[in-house]
Amino acid sequence: MNDLEGLPPEQIQRIIKARERVIDSIGKNMDLYGITLSIGHLYGYMYFNEGPVTLDDLSRTMGMSKTSMSTGVRTLLDLKMIDKVWGKGTRKDLFEVVPDWHQNFSDYFSIKWRKAVEGNMTALAKSLAEIKAMQTEYAEDTEVLRLLTNDEAKIEEAIKYYRWLLKLIEALETGKIFELIPKET
Repeated sequence: MNDLEGLPPEQIQRIIKARERVIDSIGKNMDLYGITLSIGHLYGYMYFNEGPVTLDDLSRTMGMSKTSMSTGVRTLLDLKMIDKVWGKGTRKDLFEVVPDWHQNFSDYFSIKWRKAVEGNMTALAKSLAEIKAMQTEYAEDTEVLRLLTNDEAKIEEAIKYYRWLLKLIEALETGKIFELIPKET
């Protein structure tokens, strides 16, 4: 954390300790959402860093291999939590954190939820089509028809939920969620 250069050692240690506590908290929080603790720590380190960093900087600071740093950076890029930026006079890739935690939350969950919804909606549509075909096929068997009708109703309820979830995802993606639940200023 190059922003500490020139400060007395005692102040540096106190600032580092306070930052490391927050970095660890960020890592643990992100771990709850399926992002590894080390990638959470990587984000936390970048959050406190003044300006963009290279993979070499990250590797050196975190004591991890450049390959591990590359994987972590790629994950954070995919989740839109960091950006690749241009740096005058350097040919190395530079990365900096997107400091808007609200946007990070919105991006992370909209990406994850949209992927899950699409897969689940496909499965539900396929099963619903099969049930409808069986309802025609077994139209004379009241017990089978009763079971199929119950299953159809359950699938229809699930589809309603996923349509609602798509609206929530859209509200996250467009920022309309912040009209309902404003950010603190």
